[in-house]
Amino acid sequence: MEKSEIKMEDYQYTVAGIHDQLAALMRLGKEISTETNIDRVLHILGDCAKEILDADRCSIFIYDKDKNELWTKVAHGIKEIRIPATKGVAAAAATTQETQIVIDAYHDFRFNQEIDDKSGYLTKTILAAPLINTKGETIGVFQAINKKGGVFSNVDAELLMLIGNYASVSLENALLYEKIKKSQMKLINKIATAAEFKDEDTSKHTKRVGLYSYLIAKRANLVPQRCEMIKITAPMHDAGKIGIPDRILLKPAKLDKDEFDEMKKHTNIGYELLYDEDDEMLKNAAIIAREHHEKWDGSGYPRGLKGEEITLEGRITAIADVFDALTSVRPYKRAWSVEEAKELFIKESGTHFDPKLVELFLKNFDEVETIYEELKD
Repeated sequence: MEKSEIKMEDYQYTVAGIHDQLAALMRLGKEISTETNIDRVLHILGDCAKEILDADRCSIFIYDKDKNELWTKVAHGIKEIRIPATKGVAAAAATTQETQIVIDAYHDFRFNQEIDDKSGYLTKTILAAPLINTKGETIGVFQAINKKGGVFSNVDAELLMLIGNYASVSLENALLYEKIKKSQMKLINKIATAAEFKDEDTSKHTKRVGLYSYLIAKRANLVPQRCEMIKITAPMHDAGKIGIPDRILLKPAKLDKDEFDEMKKHTNIGYELLYDEDDEMLKNAAIIAREHHEKWDGSGYPRGLKGEEITLEGRITAIADVFDALTSVRPYKRAWSVEEAKELFIKESGTHFDPKLVELFLKNFDEVETIYEELKD
């Protein structure tokens, strides 16, 4: 079936309708102009396209060149969709870089009804437009489904192309930001495990500390972004051990006073290694590295901070780190049972540890034990 040849003069607009569409476009520009979170960008674009085109639902696909597939985190009425970039109307838009209009889906050779079969939805009309970056490459596809009270026209196609052109730069920047963020996280994880290469006994220690810290942060009702930040940066707490001599770090016995004083330096070494004033993630990791051995009563190190002088991130990581150290085997000690570790936290609540955080930790101990069992050395 050929693409729709509906003429612009056949599409009737009211003055009010045009005004509403222009207002929606203005809102779109304002909302995405400074947005770097790809999920937020996608939701803004999907909702705007749905409103302007008077569609039943919209999907915004991202083109994965490596896998040659289209995926979306925004798809009104359905969960994430992943489809091959070789089949369907969206795929046609992506590969040809041309807008596709379908006025009768089940009688159109481009239509792939597999998604309808799985979801139980009935697709009738489709409008799909490619999203193209500054290099002329396809980075995604807008797809609007089921025009309310009619079919998608050439005017609708022009509107969707306008949104696509208007939004492609922001979407491209968001994708780049996401790529940089993932690279940064990989780098952070590599730094976090560097100390493990020197100290084989720590094994999965950093991973468990990250997950325990994340659990406490969530149960403390911190905002999702802060929880994620703690999950990523808490594993960096021992990065400073890179600077500790092997004769101390690998000693198969308890450290003497001089050796312990040397070991304490890993907190400040980690801080100096990680701190970056202009990078929130590294700054957070540096603070955790310096504060995870501080104690609620002020008897910790390196600065003898007390109570809420210690950052929340530092207090959370302290609990996660000590619990994992206690329940792990070391050359100089056996692994404590989780019940023995619980008893210590009850005893040390209000002295070593923030009592409110200890309460949250113990209240959700079933989740702690799940992490412990799944990531045993």
